Amino acid sequence: MGSRKCGGCLSGLLIPLALWSIIVNILLYFPNGQTSYASSNKLTNYVWYFEGICFSGVMMLIVAAVLLVLENDNNCKCCQSENCSKKYMTLLSMIFSSLGIAFSGYCLVISALGLVQGPYCRTLDGWEYAFESTAGRFLTDSSIWIQCLEPAHVVEWNIILFSILIALSGLQVIVCLIRVVTQLSKILCGNYSVIIQVSQ
Repeated sequence: MGSRKCGGCLSGLLIPLALWSIIVNILLYFPNGQTSYASSNKLTNYVWYFEGICFSGVMMLIVAAVLLVLENDNNCKCCQSENCSKKYMTLLSMIFSSLGIAFSGYCLVISALGLVQGPYCRTLDGWEYAFESTAGRFLTDSSIWIQCLEPAHVVEWNIILFSILIALSGLQVIVCLIRVVTQLSKILCGNYSVIIQVSQ
């Protein structure tokens, strides 16, 4: 019973993480609250992968909802035996938790790539990725951020928001991984076996 409550808490934690991912990803489209850069396609290309909106957001909300349903004591039985039903609920929980790892992992990787690439901004040479060739070294050297003339403070904007997305998706990966390990331990060490035993 305690493990079921713990699993429900972990699944519930995915919901605010997903909602925050959606909000943060949306903010990336509006540097300093301005909409003109999104409409003229003058944003870093990694924001168009919708990593926080679709994968770490909407898809994770679906995963969290399914996991909460599977944790419910009143869920439908898939077969006559209670032991059989528990087996399949555990397997389904593992599958959706693994999908959660894939979705949040995608967001984590894309956000990290966007962070390392740096913002698309206007420099003295025109619109370009001013720090693409630095391999992320610009992150620790704020003195060169002034190369980006427009949008104002876009370097800080991207660093903060991509870092938040990395943290949120990283937490989602951890939560889903814990759920996979928990469900796997139920299968291997729990009170019921994955293999359906034929009645003698």
